[in-house]
Amino acid sequence: MAVMTRWLDPDEQRTWRAYLTASRALMDTLDRELQRDAGMPHAYYEILVRLSEAPGRQLRMSELAQAAGSSRSRLSHAVARLETAGWVRREDCPTDRRGQIAMLTDEGFATLAAAAPGHVEGVRRHLFDALSPAQVDQLRRISETLAEHLTGS
Repeated sequence: MAVMTRWLDPDEQRTWRAYLTASRALMDTLDRELQRDAGMPHAYYEILVRLSEAPGRQLRMSELAQAAGSSRSRLSHAVARLETAGWVRREDCPTDRRGQIAMLTDEGFATLAAAAPGHVEGVRRHLFDALSPAQVDQLRRISETLAEHLTGS
């Protein structure tokens, strides 16, 4: 039995395209600003943030990949670049020979601390300043619903 395609109606199509345009433009803008102001892409910033928030400023590479929403191979490449910069250090996991732990260095923490104010200002200026408080609440609720639907968490 053939499956019927559920085409988007005009309102859904308009919503989908507006979402794509807005989300891409926001992430591209934030990425450009981080590159210009802090010398790193948003993906690297996210890795530093996740490590800074973890106990002991360290996470298993597999946990870091999941937290950062990255594949293990992409994360491994990014962490190698962060190691070269002196912002992250990798060590073998003491309880699992195959595992590794990524640790945020003091230099990495200082780099993150220097980059954070400008990045947060960009998020505020490009996202929150454009929305009313009611729209911020709607965006949070919609985003939580989608995240739960797509990740099951």
